[in-house]
Amino acid sequence: MLKTYLKLMAVAFFWGGTFVAGRFLAADVQPVSAAFFRFLIASLLLLAATWRLEGGLPRLTGRQILAVGALGLTGIFAYNLFFFNGLSLIGAGRAALIIALNPVAITLCSALIYKERLPLSRIIGIPLSVIGALVVITKGQPLQIFTGGVGRGELLIFGCVCSWTLYSIIGKSVMRGLTPLAAVCWSSLAGTLLLLIPALAYGSLAEAFSFSWSAWLAIGYLGMFGTVVGFLWYFEGIQQIGPARAAVFINFVPVSGVLLATLLLGEPLKLSLLGGGLLVVLGAYLANSPKPFFWRSPSSSR
Repeated sequence: MLKTYLKLMAVAFFWGGTFVAGRFLAADVQPVSAAFFRFLIASLLLLAATWRLEGGLPRLTGRQILAVGALGLTGIFAYNLFFFNGLSLIGAGRAALIIALNPVAITLCSALIYKERLPLSRIIGIPLSVIGALVVITKGQPLQIFTGGVGRGELLIFGCVCSWTLYSIIGKSVMRGLTPLAAVCWSSLAGTLLLLIPALAYGSLAEAFSFSWSAWLAIGYLGMFGTVVGFLWYFEGIQQIGPARAAVFINFVPVSGVLLATLLLGEPLKLSLLGGGLLVVLGAYLANSPKPFFWRSPSSSR
């Protein structure tokens, strides 16, 4: 069990590092090129993992083909174009805290679409996390949201939240007929094919010959650790301790993202970032834990 927890902590660290790697790439690599090569590498590795662990990719029904295409369009194509374009404009730490809204947005949409009941902890956690995100996005001046004072970079990263929420909601129906690994692999392949279109238009294949070795290392990190290892270990954690307990570790992603951005990129830790980030993480934790540990009675812990 300890091994599972350590892997989930490592996943949070890997996913926090994707913001630093994306910010690093933004200086020298076109966003569409970074997105395409990240998932080209990830798709090849996921194919190898699927063949080794599950004996190959299952055939898709007509309905599953449409659903997998939607997964590739939302969670791979749109998310990564928003991600890399946004990181070319704002810091990695700020982006990590905005994307921390993902579990809150997914929880809220699931409640609206699937009529899932919201316990008190989620009713408190969702607005708390949204308030924290507003503080982060507006740099400590939430009223700017009504005056157009929010930058393009923040809006692009918020597009990541919308894309991933759609990906997660669509994925809930796809998972009924596919294993998590097969669904991720198929969606990665679909997203890579979609990313190939703008990559060809931007001349990404020719641009690849001018990438520095450090740029390729960053792309390799995003493809292998940020995508393949992260997803495999996360789904392994879901199998070992259940989705609710595994999801709690996602709340460490913005924390590791901010810390790594500070240590590796020298980004400043401003009060609005710290205060808003604390609200985001606390709200996300409450939204994903029906009975947080500090609400449980002594008898319930036995």
